[in-house]
Amino acid sequence: MIETLLPEGVAAGEAFGPDGAAVLYPEEAVLVATSTDRRREEFTTVRGCARRAMDALGLPPAPVLPGKRNVPQWPAGVVGSMTHCAGYAAAVLGRDTDLVAIGIDAEPDRPLPRGVLDSIALPRELAWARTPVTGAGRLCRDRLLFSAKEAVYKTWYPLVGTELDFDDADISFRTDAEGPAGAGAVGLAGGPAASAAEGLRQGSFRARVLRPGTGRDGRPVTAFTGRWLARRGLVVTVITVPARRTAAGDATPYGGPGTAGRPGR
Repeated sequence: MIETLLPEGVAAGEAFGPDGAAVLYPEEAVLVATSTDRRREEFTTVRGCARRAMDALGLPPAPVLPGKRNVPQWPAGVVGSMTHCAGYAAAVLGRDTDLVAIGIDAEPDRPLPRGVLDSIALPRELAWARTPVTGAGRLCRDRLLFSAKEAVYKTWYPLVGTELDFDDADISFRTDAEGPAGAGAVGLAGGPAASAAEGLRQGSFRARVLRPGTGRDGRPVTAFTGRWLARRGLVVTVITVPARRTAAGDATPYGGPGTAGRPGR
């Protein structure tokens, strides 16, 4: 499922339940030795996904240990991201010659707990998230917004190395079936393509970063573009940031036209 959101050359592994074949390395196992069975299961399954993504890139399997702020530590030459929620886990990896950062997130397509939306949304986003979506295009906008903000943070922190709050990113959404669906627009409901359920349940998003930041190579970080998908009771968001340079060899700023995946595959 998540591979439909990815650009060429990026590898993914995913699981829709516990991966009984996944095995932890000793240095991974010690991290969850005293955890609950559910936590160990999630930890193991998502690392099984990571190992499959490594294999798809032609890399040998390797442990994935958490670093600062629990950011996964990938093999040299690799960037990536992992996510898990009830009934789903995924890992996405790419080579650092192609991408400088990846951020993914998966959430159940259910309303957020009471009070969470108010704590994560800017006023424009709040109005958009509270606009009802019915019929073929039904999905929980509040959960989609939360997932996109999580993907932004997972992209930002490894790239910039500083904290980012929920209100430091202003996110607008677009569907593959319709035009722009920014905060405050209806966007995800109605229109001539309303009967195309899957078409109305995937699209792109743009996150404008409101806090100044600079990437590892000195480029300013101003925005991210990503893809989203709602399917099988899940909401999934993906950001991939390409390693791109101008013809003159000067670094282009992050936030320009990005790698937003292949819609509709």
